[in-house]
Amino acid sequence: MRQALISDIHGNLEALHAVMADIQLQKVEHIVCLGDIVGYGPNPCQCLDIVMQKCQMTILGNHDQAALFDPDGFNPVALRAIYWTRDELDRGPGPASVINRRWDFLSELPKSHQAGEVLFVHGSPRDATNEYVFPETIYDQARMQALFDRVTRLSFQGHTHMPGIFTTFGEFITPDDCDYRFAIGTEKLMINVGSVGQPRDEDPRPCYVIFDDQREELEFRRVEYDFEQTIQKIYDIPDLDNMLGDRLRGGR
Repeated sequence: MRQALISDIHGNLEALHAVMADIQLQKVEHIVCLGDIVGYGPNPCQCLDIVMQKCQMTILGNHDQAALFDPDGFNPVALRAIYWTRDELDRGPGPASVINRRWDFLSELPKSHQAGEVLFVHGSPRDATNEYVFPETIYDQARMQALFDRVTRLSFQGHTHMPGIFTTFGEFITPDDCDYRFAIGTEKLMINVGSVGQPRDEDPRPCYVIFDDQREELEFRRVEYDFEQTIQKIYDIPDLDNMLGDRLRGGR
């Protein structure tokens, strides 16, 4: 089966449209969202509607959780954005039944999902929602061992917005390092699928992964989109800091 794995949309409707259009061309049978549909961006409701319609499985992200409960550890910019996001989810668009359906969807999202030897989380195998696994984590051998101890074979995750593959040999392989394709062997792997709506690896293009479990292959895909349109939307909303738009230009 060919699966598309997306993550960290963050209310960026233009990026999500571009990714979904690309997925449609890839003969994908299943779409998995690894969380953070909302937060930071100007279109939380519209992005939720697309994920609800298009994704066969969705995992809870920390921003999705923060929209439901008290945010934990958010900086002032993120905190202000999530409070605005809550208000936007309450306002609509749509009748009360549609608004309630979005809230119900968020509230019922699982924190993780295990399918055979494959684990799906937002953060890490150890803390499915909140733990960051950055590329430099490879230098903390004890922590890497603790993370891999919770992986049966593969773990797909997001959260850092930095795509790449962690190996048990202490490597972090970026998409550029493997020419955007990686043959899966027998070793355990943790795969960060990157971010749709707010890339942070100095490439402004949305990133997602296609996982072909028959060919045992991963493919990282990047697509172009009109980030200036999203930036202008952010500028037009007083409760969303301008830096949330500015960072989209440089992929930071």
